[in-house]
Amino acid sequence: MFKDRKDAGVKLARALEDYRDQDVLVLAIPRGGVQVGYEVARYLDSDFSIVITRKLPFPDNPEAGFGAIAEDGSRFIFRDAALSLPPPIVEHIVERQKKEIKRRIRVLRGGGPLPEIANRTVILVDDGIAMGSTMRASIQLCRKQGAGKIVVATPVAGPWVAQEIEAMVDQIVVLTKPASFRAVAQVYQDWYDVPDAEVLEIMEKWRRERTSHLSASEE
Repeated sequence: MFKDRKDAGVKLARALEDYRDQDVLVLAIPRGGVQVGYEVARYLDSDFSIVITRKLPFPDNPEAGFGAIAEDGSRFIFRDAALSLPPPIVEHIVERQKKEIKRRIRVLRGGGPLPEIANRTVILVDDGIAMGSTMRASIQLCRKQGAGKIVVATPVAGPWVAQEIEAMVDQIVVLTKPASFRAVAQVYQDWYDVPDAEVLEIMEKWRRERTSHLSASEE
């Protein structure tokens, strides 16, 4: 059990010790993954940003999804799940999530592009992996962008999902894999939906600390 996302991020960062001071890029999946990713990037002294990926939710059950789409258009679809939906409905859901992706890029990343990914070691971070659709779409984005090495890091994931994602990347780091895994929230004492404002606060804090750190290293 983790106290909160900060606690999980600190513990996850220590598990990634081998990447400390290795000029890696930490990409967090908002909104829940940003606090975790911040702690990881801070400990590793790495570059840090967010990658916008959205779950494709079922119309009658928004908490569940049949896939995900990343900001570059990369899609991951659970084919069996999507079969229950007519293609026009699928495309309607995709278009709605594309609009939300644009909004989040504008609001959470100030409209700026992703950092350079080609030939770099990228550590993808989220606060947990349930079905894994958003993480899989994010992996596809990194692969299309020519990442040199892709590492997935998360505090919690189901055993079978972790195994499937492990086959897609160079390395996966998961702190706990509950046998009776039902939801990411079950391993957090303090769990809540992270608002945009908190993401912006974390990223601004990161920029201030990074600027101060780089300035000190040049003196």
